[in-house]
Amino acid sequence: MTAELVQGQNHPLPGSRLEIRLSAGHPVIAGITLTDEHRRVPRPDWVAHPGSPDLPGLEVPRQVAAQHRLALDLDALPESARRVNVLIALPIGIGGPQRFGGLPAPHAAVVGPDGTGIADYTITGLDAESAVVALEFYRRQGAWKVRAVGQGYAGGLAELLTDQGLPEARQLATRIDGAIAHSPSPSHTAPPIRPPDADRSHRAPAPTLGGDQAGGPAPQGASGPVPPQSTTPPITPYGLSGPARPQQPVSPYDATDPGVPREPTSPYGGQGAQGPPDPPTHPTGPAPGGTPIDYSHPRRRQAPRPAPAPDPSDQPPPPVAGDATGWSMDERLYNQVWGMFEDLARTTAAYRGAVDFADSRMEKELDQVLSDPRNRIGGQGDAAREAARAKHAQLVDQARAALDRDLAQLAAEAEVLEPALPPAFARWDSPVWHAYRVPMEIPMTLRVGDLHLPESADLRIPLLIRLPLERGLWIDSGSAGSLDGSFTDTHDLRRLAMETAVAHAARLLAVYPAGEFSVHVIDPAGSGAQPLVPLVRAGVLAAPPAIGAAGVADVLARLTQRVDLVQMAVRGGAADSLPPDLDTAEQLLIVNDFPHGFDDGAVNQLRYLADEGPAVGVHLMVVADREEATAYGPLLDPLWRSLLRLTPVPDDHLADPWVGHAWTYEPALVPVGSQVLQQVLSLVAAARTKYT
Repeated sequence: MTAELVQGQNHPLPGSRLEIRLSAGHPVIAGITLTDEHRRVPRPDWVAHPGSPDLPGLEVPRQVAAQHRLALDLDALPESARRVNVLIALPIGIGGPQRFGGLPAPHAAVVGPDGTGIADYTITGLDAESAVVALEFYRRQGAWKVRAVGQGYAGGLAELLTDQGLPEARQLATRIDGAIAHSPSPSHTAPPIRPPDADRSHRAPAPTLGGDQAGGPAPQGASGPVPPQSTTPPITPYGLSGPARPQQPVSPYDATDPGVPREPTSPYGGQGAQGPPDPPTHPTGPAPGGTPIDYSHPRRRQAPRPAPAPDPSDQPPPPVAGDATGWSMDERLYNQVWGMFEDLARTTAAYRGAVDFADSRMEKELDQVLSDPRNRIGGQGDAAREAARAKHAQLVDQARAALDRDLAQLAAEAEVLEPALPPAFARWDSPVWHAYRVPMEIPMTLRVGDLHLPESADLRIPLLIRLPLERGLWIDSGSAGSLDGSFTDTHDLRRLAMETAVAHAARLLAVYPAGEFSVHVIDPAGSGAQPLVPLVRAGVLAAPPAIGAAGVADVLARLTQRVDLVQMAVRGGAADSLPPDLDTAEQLLIVNDFPHGFDDGAVNQLRYLADEGPAVGVHLMVVADREEATAYGPLLDPLWRSLLRLTPVPDDHLADPWVGHAWTYEPALVPVGSQVLQQVLSLVAAARTKYT
């Protein structure tokens, strides 16, 4: 059954050889771009367009048309090509509309080599856009998938190609428009449609199709005449072109004497109109040369062969950890986690969109029924209501089945991926920590928690942030940080927030090589003494926690001076002239119970560290309740915006602007009663002793 896709939804493909059928209410340009592992088009010859329609494994039409057929063989693509983007654009320079908003919604269909429908997608919501990425083909776990994209660009092909990272985007867009403008015989209109009762006795033989109607012979019958024959070589379903075949008569009996009237053609393929003939037979006899002769009528068609049974070997292979692009295993695992996040976001967006569509359709049908007073009371109105509700339930069930299928695949991938994650990526309860050793190099990313959505509460996606930290962290200790409001005790919530900060700091110490990461603590009132015990007892802090106003001023002055010195050395190109006693390791400052103990000067210094510190290796982790800092007014707004907000309890505050999801964040905490934190910190302390 053909899958009806909505924007963001993906669908598995049964094979690698496909045909893409595009249609619009006006002649459009059809093209394909290939992107690498970074989702960028590296050079112009990775773009198939009318001026250069051939690439390995694919071919696009040479002219504009209201309907296109594109051949695609995914297994024949270049090895370095990771994704295939199918695009359409309105031509420039030949007249006509310059925006899709005034045209019927473009439609894209993916079919197999035998014409079996795989997926359909109608691109809705277009307005000022003149170029659109309709579909994306990509590989996940060894199997190809198609995704409905529907991303439009008001700036046309130039903006689309620029967004995909092509350096010569505008020059290539100009060449494409020029090739279309100088095309000798563009197909600006779709073939005319004749009425079903039109005279069929004077139909011309089907011509060989050219590049403007790529994808196979046009349908004959009631559709009437076809476009003129083109001299362009025909395109096979798999993107290979060959010499045009000479036009043959439809039947050997068509070459009759001009004076003899031709009998009307039967719908069943024979002459006359006596009804369906007997089943065709195939008598053969030896030719003079020994080759059998086929005497079957050339206009009688064989019954279609049944589709072959599905081959179990075509099923997607089981998931494998690290099955993504990247130069190292860490990079492959990071890209795999990112791919899982994208797939979960898109499949959930598709499910929500399908449910919204079902709701709106049911409301529309019910409004139509209730608009007639005669249907408000009686059996007819009740039957219409039941039919609308049944259709709604059917649509929701179909959407849920597709969601459950994708969730099952992601859950299987997560089950394989989680045990293979290194310490920087792993949860605190992972067995990898029992074999922990101090690393020799800095990892590329760090796990700070998990993400999930309401539709998939049991599926957790690791929240990874790149190292070195590009922005500070804010552990929100306010009551608003509790998703369900279960934490009403402010003291308990502040203690849990400080424990979360300690867990993050311990993980940072554990994933950095010995001596390359230092931690400072400001605890003006000493309220974080209990959660800080693991760090203090292990001796991994750069200095004892600073308390009181004097301690706050001393730590801030030293770190501010370090930022100034490193900045001056870098800007002056004199990094070797830094003082010998300057600690060149990455610095993390944990501030507990902010803004308690901070005067105006200390607040300004903290803002300075938040803005300038990350570029020179000084990072902040602030544990604070924003409501307690309202006395400073908008002065601290830039500080809060510069920090990544995390919570000590589950909270749905992380927004996804691409699909509009509110992700629920859960912090990466040490299991209750576990000794893993003490064991890891003791190994870190021992390595630091050897380093010094």
